Formats: sequence, C-alpha cells, structure tokens
Amino acid sequence: MQEPEFTIGIEEEYLLVDQDSLALAGHVPEALMEACRADLEDQVSPEFLQCQIEIGTRPCQTIGEARDELRRLRSTVARHAAEFGLAPIAVSCHPFSDWKDQHHTDKDRYNDLQRDLGGVVRRMLICGMHVHVGLGDDALRTDLMRQLTYFLPHLLALSTSSPFWQGQDTRLASYRISVFDNLPRTGLPPHFDSWPEYQRSVQTLVDLGVIEDSSKIWWDLRPSARFPTLETRIMDVSPRLEDALTLAAVNQCLLRMLWRLKLRNQRWRYYDNFLVGENRWRAQRYGVSEGLIDFGAGQIVPFPALMDELLELIAEDAGVLRCQREVQRVTDIAAQGTSADRQRAVHAAALDGGTSTDEATCAVVRHLIDEFHDGF
Repeated sequence: MQEPEFTIGIEEEYLLVDQDSLALAGHVPEALMEACRADLEDQVSPEFLQCQIEIGTRPCQTIGEARDELRRLRSTVARHAAEFGLAPIAVSCHPFSDWKDQHHTDKDRYNDLQRDLGGVVRRMLICGMHVHVGLGDDALRTDLMRQLTYFLPHLLALSTSSPFWQGQDTRLASYRISVFDNLPRTGLPPHFDSWPEYQRSVQTLVDLGVIEDSSKIWWDLRPSARFPTLETRIMDVSPRLEDALTLAAVNQCLLRMLWRLKLRNQRWRYYDNFLVGENRWRAQRYGVSEGLIDFGAGQIVPFPALMDELLELIAEDAGVLRCQREVQRVTDIAAQGTSADRQRAVHAAALDGGTSTDEATCAVVRHLIDEFHDGF
C-alpha cells in the first residue's frame, strides 16, 4: 500500500481584545480584515462572531514548514490588529467578557447559522484549533477515523485553555467543549465501517435539506469536506505557538502509526464511544492534572505515564516525519500543565498580590497576549 503524504495543515481561531480595557472588541473595523487579507489573502477570514478571526496554513510537508507558516500568520494578524488598538489572543474562552454583548458577522453563512440554531449559537464565544492530515484515500480516512477516536481525549487534555467563563473559574480545563456540545452534530464521531456508509449517512441529511454538505457536521474528528484530509477538531486553541505545533505533530504521528498497523493487518482496538466519552470528560474536566482510563489495563493511568507510552508508540513515525523535538514536548506539558493551569496560576498570583477579582482576570488576558507574541 502506497504511503500517504501525511501533509499537515493547521487552522486557528483567535479572539480580538481591546489593548486598553482587555475586553473583547465590540466592533472590529472592516479595514483590519482588509489589511490582513492584503498580506494573507485567503489564509485569513472572519468567524461567526465579529470579535473573532480565523487563519489557516497552507498544506505543509513537515512540522518545520508549519512553524514558519503559523509564525507568519500569527505575527501578521498581531501587527495589523495593533494598528487598530487591538490584540489577538489564542484562547478558547475569553476570561471575563460576556457572550451577550457580542454580535455575529453579517455573512450569509453566519446569518443562516443564527436562523437555524437560534439561541444556542449565540453562546458560541469559543475558539478552537483544527489539524488536517493528508491521507488521500477515502476508505483509509474512514478506517483511521474510527481508530484515532481513541486518542481524541489525549489531544484535548494536552490543549486545554478555557478554564474561565464570564469572569468565573468553571473548574473545568476546557469549558469550550461544554459550550460547543450544545450544537447538533458534535461530539465523538460515530463508527462507520466504510466510506460508502459514511456518505450515505451524510447524504440522508443533505437530501432532507437539513444540511447543505458535510461541512455542517462538527464532530471532534471528521473527513474534511474540502480537502482529502482527516480533520481533528477536538482541541482548544493554544496560546503558545510551540504547543500548537506539538499537538499538530502528535496528531500527524498518530495517524502514521495507525497506518503502519494497517500495513501489518493490525489495527488499534475499537472502544465504544460510551467509554471513550468518559475519557473525553476527564480531559475536559481535568486537563493533564488527572489521568485517563486505560481500558485494556482496566485502570486510570497518570498523564505523564500516558505520554511516555504515547512517545514509545509514535517514536518511529516522529523520526520519519522529522518532528521528534515537537512531540517530545508532551512530557513538558504533562509535567508543567496546560494553558488552563497557567491561567489559573496567574489569576491566583494576582489575587495574592492584593488585586480585585476584576483586575485578576485582566492579568490573565495580559498573560495571554504575551504568550501569543512569544515565538515571533
């Protein structure tokens, strides 16, 4: 079987905040988007809410290429935002701004979403990171999607960046997931035995006029509607550029590892979504501070030990894909915590220093602005 290219593409959604108040921008000038488009063309676009902006890398052969792309995209958005007194943050929930104060972007796609989804979509003040890995063959995409589902909680746990919502500590590492799961056609992907079975299921909804195409299916993992890729969507967006690259590299290596198993007539064991969903909840609730369930061993394994096992699984693939340094960083994230942990630490330190609760949440936003700019 010919080896897929395993090309990689990264999409990130950012929030735009006022540099003075640190609240979400109430109005984003169209001139800002025009300036970004002049430099980035179709690699930048508005998102559902006016305070959001989305970028996407070109298809990259290596994680090194992806680093150059992501650095260029992030720095360009930051530079143009500063010209309008704004700053981007790569975080899945703003620490204190209220969704009720935000307005959706006036585009046909978003107007349709507002009409179809009602009050649920108004709360979508959330940002995510999507990783595309090029596989080419549709049957392979279906096969590997079912196997990769097992690892989605691991990727979510490593990415968690949304502990705060409207000024409150939710006690979750990823509150974004709680908000997003209110939409239809979200969560873990169903199990399909073949590409035709997947197509028939999608076409049923298309024929009924419920959706126009599979781009309105928002599972944690899906075959892309536009590209010959598997698109992993479960992750919070990462404030640090290097964390984003680590997540993308692990995603890429996991798919190559599963492809290697297929070459030997093997596969990763399937587990029911009921069981994988329990790990998804643990990742959403705890991030990397508590372990995930190893269903084969029948025990909860601490996250650092899980990462040691993961690195052993994908060692060969990281070598072939030239991303050993990036994937190795999962041990640092497991030991030191994710963005959710750092945000809580900044908040606690500010309170210990005698600031008010409002000032402490502002300190978290300043921290997020600094982390966005780290690396370029």
